[in-house]
Amino acid sequence: MAQALAHLIPADVLIRAATYARDYRNEIHPISASASATALRERFCLPLADDGYPGARVIDELIAAAEPGLVGNTDPNFYAWVMGGSNLVGVAADWITAAWGQNAAIYQSSPAAAIAEEAVEAWLLELLDLPRDSSVGFVSGATTAAFVGLAAARGEVLRRCGHDFAALGLQGAPVVHIFLSDDAHVTNFMALRQLGFGDTNIHRLPSNDDGLMRPEDLADAVARYEGPKIIVAQAGHINSGGFEPLERIAAIARMHDAWMHVDGAFGLWARATESKKGLTVGAELADSWSVDGHKWLQVPYGSGFAIVRNQNTHRGAMQKTAGYLNVDDEDGRNPSDYTPGLSRRAMGFAVWAVIRSLGRKGVAALVDRHCDAAAYLAERIIRVEGLSILNKVELNQIVIGCHDRKNEHRKILGIAERLNAQQSQFVKTAEWKGRTVLRLSVTSQDSDISHAKHLADMIEELWPLIDAPI
Repeated sequence: MAQALAHLIPADVLIRAATYARDYRNEIHPISASASATALRERFCLPLADDGYPGARVIDELIAAAEPGLVGNTDPNFYAWVMGGSNLVGVAADWITAAWGQNAAIYQSSPAAAIAEEAVEAWLLELLDLPRDSSVGFVSGATTAAFVGLAAARGEVLRRCGHDFAALGLQGAPVVHIFLSDDAHVTNFMALRQLGFGDTNIHRLPSNDDGLMRPEDLADAVARYEGPKIIVAQAGHINSGGFEPLERIAAIARMHDAWMHVDGAFGLWARATESKKGLTVGAELADSWSVDGHKWLQVPYGSGFAIVRNQNTHRGAMQKTAGYLNVDDEDGRNPSDYTPGLSRRAMGFAVWAVIRSLGRKGVAALVDRHCDAAAYLAERIIRVEGLSILNKVELNQIVIGCHDRKNEHRKILGIAERLNAQQSQFVKTAEWKGRTVLRLSVTSQDSDISHAKHLADMIEELWPLIDAPI
């Protein structure tokens, strides 16, 4: 069959794409986008053609249009956000996944995709040291993973109070009280809104300097309310990288029969290494977890994991039934039973390839290398007169402030502008707790202490010039 169809396959398109991708990753490119929105629109927003164009021409046009607007998050000197660098083994597996064109909805629509997810499910639970009988839904990222975990939470806590959500929805349901830090990641609040919860349901607890809720505040707040309860805890704050006291939070959750969800988008990967696992003690006691694959694990984008301790609860929140699906109990897992979508990309292949290529030690080394680089960078910055580190650097996140609070906004924006003008690193500022800060994330797969040293040297060189014109 392959020989019979060979003349129909536009091999020039595939070869062109593969050659370009290889060269792109082997060459040095601008680390920040150079084109304006107007320029990019001129390249992309063309009149719809009546007739199509040859594939090779289209690929060339795509490359020419996109390159000036690409951001270098695969570069080891990219510190702007918590973004992974797309492991090339995963990239290759992702290409093959696209070529296979599998719909990983149910086992029967792609047995290989279903079993690949089974394999990765076991590996993930081992790497993250979570209850081995938990279930994993493969989703687009931690945002959707939070939605899935909190959807499972909604149904279960209502069930415990005698309300059948599957039959009645939220109509007539008791008020569900949800507790989380006022500085929790915005996607948690978005997921809660999408699940039908409003201000009456959501209790935003005051956060400490690292953006984390205090367990004593949580205990007081939970005790004031009756009925179903959900607690959302953080394992790796998006700015500070801090961890809430998960073991104490779990004890509070058990005392009040509350569901505990852990937002571990990148921080939960600390459980993969002995040096940082102590930060996460108690995470294993939660009921659900949301984790990204395209951050620290470096899987190509579109990879997240919704992990739920009770498989039946997980499936009850997501499962779809229809006569045409013809599900057989003798088949393997149906991937869509654990995710919002039915038609879906086969997400397990690329994750399987990345974990297989790294192994347990490789994942741990990745986390350790980035944390070591962040610690080194923080030590250097502390010695720069006029700058200060605003968070406890325990993971890969560094938050930098200015001693001159009156001029902090101008000076922090100024140092970011000067650093980015060098085109050898890319950083971003953030507004956090009423301050303008420089927020550094050491996450790209090839980043190490040598890159941290380069950035520290640049900061030491440029900071004294901050009041001089560029």
